[in-house]
Amino acid sequence: MSTPSYPSAAEVLAAVPKQLYIAGSWSDAAGGQTMPVDDPATGEVLCEVADASPADGQRALAAAEDAQEKWAATAPRARSEILRRAYELIMERADALAALMTAEMGKPLAEARGEAAYAAEFFRWFSEEAVRIEGGFSTLPDGRNRMLLMRRPVGPCLLVTPWNFPLAMGTRKIGPAIAAGCTMVLKPAPQTPLSSLALAGILAEAGLPAGVVNVVTTSRAGEVVEPLLTGGHVRKLSFTGSTQVGRTLLAQCAPAVVRTSMELGGNAPFIVFEDADLDVAVEGAMTAKMRNMGEACTAANRFFVHSSVAAEFADRLARRMGALEVGPGSRAGVDVGPLIDQAGRTKVEELVADAVARGAEVLVGGSTPEGPGCFYPPTVLTGVSPASRMMGTEIFGPVAAVLTFDDEDEVVATANSTEWGLVGYVFTQDLSRSLRVSERLEVGMVGLNTGLVSNPAAPFGGVKQSGLGREGGRVGIDEFLEYKYVAVPA
Repeated sequence: MSTPSYPSAAEVLAAVPKQLYIAGSWSDAAGGQTMPVDDPATGEVLCEVADASPADGQRALAAAEDAQEKWAATAPRARSEILRRAYELIMERADALAALMTAEMGKPLAEARGEAAYAAEFFRWFSEEAVRIEGGFSTLPDGRNRMLLMRRPVGPCLLVTPWNFPLAMGTRKIGPAIAAGCTMVLKPAPQTPLSSLALAGILAEAGLPAGVVNVVTTSRAGEVVEPLLTGGHVRKLSFTGSTQVGRTLLAQCAPAVVRTSMELGGNAPFIVFEDADLDVAVEGAMTAKMRNMGEACTAANRFFVHSSVAAEFADRLARRMGALEVGPGSRAGVDVGPLIDQAGRTKVEELVADAVARGAEVLVGGSTPEGPGCFYPPTVLTGVSPASRMMGTEIFGPVAAVLTFDDEDEVVATANSTEWGLVGYVFTQDLSRSLRVSERLEVGMVGLNTGLVSNPAAPFGGVKQSGLGREGGRVGIDEFLEYKYVAVPA
């Protein structure tokens, strides 16, 4: 692999359109309104982008509706080839896309480049799934009719993406929608609109027809999204974000009975048994906790370590966390960039202060650095009280809270005692225990002796209040397809 050659932030910012992308054209928001995009490493404004109004949202949905019938009739191979070309373009421009993500979101360049490759892979995966959409044919049991099953696109979709993986969350939703024959309106997070605008340009260059993807950037999500969901023209909502917002969107989907898939919050348990390989467990912890500065729904939130190995595990983890370099993601050698904004950092500060007030010990980190930017140091806490606030909420920062346990039944029950159920991590060398605990955890995904579960070929999603449906894998395209049954007389 060639050595990355990252352009400057100024270069990538200059190359990205700042307008709305509707019906294949770039246009200003109604009234010419704009919103700032901030650099979380400095607090300074990077640029201004169009700030869409509800009318702009309706205009984008109208474009998607106009394009739906023709796009649904497009040959699967044609849809596949567009996705494949978009995959190749993302890979060719991975360095520039990484620099763009680092500028607007803060993650280190190497991690951002990894996201670019991950994002591209969704397009490659779903380019292959586009030509494998199958129906069925059989004779019904009473013999009077034959049953013909067709798969059809659900219709115009609304895709709402978060700020923490601004490119990959777009491709994870756009890829299966395009493959299935759906048109869409994409509303990215206001903190990170630039990656989505760049992605729209790449798709247009790959040959995607006008109106299939429309990108609406806005600071007024509620005003723009609600009328789209209640108006009866959006047939599918795919949302990634907090459980609280997810509940609101589900209520807004009810009047028009909009089909939904939701990837919501998490409170991931990370369980280390007494027989675990601690080298593997610590490495897994670094991945599960520190990916994206801990700003991930899959981030390990509650570390449950068997009392016989807890001190050694915590000490090793603290040494590894303390050795990480904190700074602007664009600076060489930096491992940990800033959190997304001041509100995110304040939340982490308050959660750590609450845990310490309840008796937790800080092994490393735990104090906010002075100076500009939204930085917070990698932190390891031991002796964390189960009553601490961070045990019942997503930390969304580089903080590992370590608790101890002695009994398998006890730790499984504690791990399951949450409204969330996205992912869990289990570290043990006992095969029977591996399978038993994986089955008992109330989550949609398990990392068994690994801290990384995300993969475009795997179904991503949770249970309980962590969401509905799955993204990725062979089932990911099903979220954008309906069955149609035709009865044919025998």
